[in-house]
Amino acid sequence: MSDRRQPVLGILGGGQLARMLTLAAAPLGIKTLVVDTSAEACAGQVAPLIVADWSDHEALAEFASHVDAVTFDFENVPASTAEWLAGRVAVYPNPGALAVAQDRLTEKTLFRECGLATPEFVAVDTREDLDRALAVTGAPAILKTRRLGYDGKGQFRLRSGADADAAWEALGAQAAIHGLILEAFVPFERELSVIAVRGRDGEFRTWPLTRNWHTDGVLSLSLAPAPDIEALQPRATALARKLAERLDYVGVFALELFVKDGELLGNEMAPRVHNSGHWTIEGAHASQFENHVRAVLGLPLGDTGARGASLMFNWIGALPDPAPVLCTVDGHWHDYGKQARPGRKVGHATLCAPDAQALLGRAEALAQTIGWESAVASVREACGG
Repeated sequence: MSDRRQPVLGILGGGQLARMLTLAAAPLGIKTLVVDTSAEACAGQVAPLIVADWSDHEALAEFASHVDAVTFDFENVPASTAEWLAGRVAVYPNPGALAVAQDRLTEKTLFRECGLATPEFVAVDTREDLDRALAVTGAPAILKTRRLGYDGKGQFRLRSGADADAAWEALGAQAAIHGLILEAFVPFERELSVIAVRGRDGEFRTWPLTRNWHTDGVLSLSLAPAPDIEALQPRATALARKLAERLDYVGVFALELFVKDGELLGNEMAPRVHNSGHWTIEGAHASQFENHVRAVLGLPLGDTGARGASLMFNWIGALPDPAPVLCTVDGHWHDYGKQARPGRKVGHATLCAPDAQALLGRAEALAQTIGWESAVASVREACGG
């Protein structure tokens, strides 16, 4: 009988990503312990949950004493919390990488330093700065908070210079707190992401490029591998590797990209497992969640190759009837255990098939029952159908 102690992974943040990390860790014989500021955090349904404020050092010290390594499931965990814990237990990704990804200005500056082009951007701290920035970026443009924005939050689109007053009215109060950034609007042809993982030993792998579609700034659909973007894989992989090495990154991250005139432009980096990688749970040999656990705990990385073709539907606000998905061949349902609320991510579904054309057939049959015909029309175009 073995007396080997099970490793324990600590997770800062208790949302659906922590929940899926926990479910991926269990088959590896790894326990998880979650910290969140809310007792209702959905990861608490599948893992022990400590409810504490991010500045509660007594609770965090107790948490650190029970875990072998710490990671996080969302990028708005204060970098100061990660730094404090790093003095007591291994934290991956490192707090420096987290801090870079928390500030859009720092992040985009790093992109350019690593050879990744970006839309034109200018820091904005005052109303006068906004006028000067518009003279650089032109309009349309998007005014964003430098920190704490995600899923389209903390943004205002300026269709012309005449919208400057309204934009400042909407976000100007944030300028003194977090700072703002004005970004030129990109009439992109495609949105895609490269999901990558780097181990403690520097081993680096990526999953096939994923093509994404958004609704109101929130991911609604992901296709992988997408036939119309495969030629961009080497370039995207090289850029992701350079960023990971520059940051001495350990774990999974997503690099969100625009495609314009066949070139890649950097949008954002998410220093964590990512919505656009959910398809990897059933569609890849090793999922993003399993490989994140492996990387953070110093285990060998798993194969990131795709098993076939996959399509992920993101459920926002409320869950539809699961029966059509459950009755579809190779259809997979994920309920995050959250209460329905407008704009909230409450679950996803993934369809898998041997190839893109077979996947399209299954998706079209399913779309007729759940009202997603327009979404699947986009997928048909991507598959050359």
